[in-house]
Amino acid sequence: MATSPSERASRPLFRRVLIANRGEIAVRVIRACRELGIESVAVYSEPDRTALHVRQADRAYPIGPAAPAESYLSIEKLLAVAKASGAEAVHPGYGFLAERSAFAEACRSAGLVFIGPSPEAIATMGDKLEARRLMRRSGVPVVPGTEEPVASEAEVTRLAAEIGFPVLLKAAGGGGGKGMRLVERSGDLAGGLRSARSEAKSS
Repeated sequence: MATSPSERASRPLFRRVLIANRGEIAVRVIRACRELGIESVAVYSEPDRTALHVRQADRAYPIGPAAPAESYLSIEKLLAVAKASGAEAVHPGYGFLAERSAFAEACRSAGLVFIGPSPEAIATMGDKLEARRLMRRSGVPVVPGTEEPVASEAEVTRLAAEIGFPVLLKAAGGGGGKGMRLVERSGDLAGGLRSARSEAKSS
């Protein structure tokens, strides 16, 4: 029997969504799912077993010890939970795997809807130099800056003097705000550059 447009509009887009995150963002996504009539699936590391997002979700699955690399950053474990729970889609929240194109691609390959940008878009925007080039080609206004890697502290100093302070130092990679430093005056450039590079490498 055919359904009316209003009936189709009121039907949830997904029956069950896995939230691949923790804390406040997971709680917000769980609440949104509940309002939309969608079942929520939480994941948790050992220390988070009694966390609010675990208690509020319709289902919750353990994914490993405290170390994020062995729990919230484990694509293999998250996809296993998605399969075991019958989730149809994955919401990454922010941070953790939200900006990893490999995770979005893995979800797609597993037949899951990744609630977020395409893997291709994530990969392009993850490289800040390529993102600037793309925005310029698309006619999007961008603030003064470079579109090629800056090789030396001397070059950074010269470019900062041309642009004018304050300047924002940003590693080409390093998502989630990592590898980024606001520098208010020339005397702070060297330290800001070291900090941005160090943070980007560890992100």
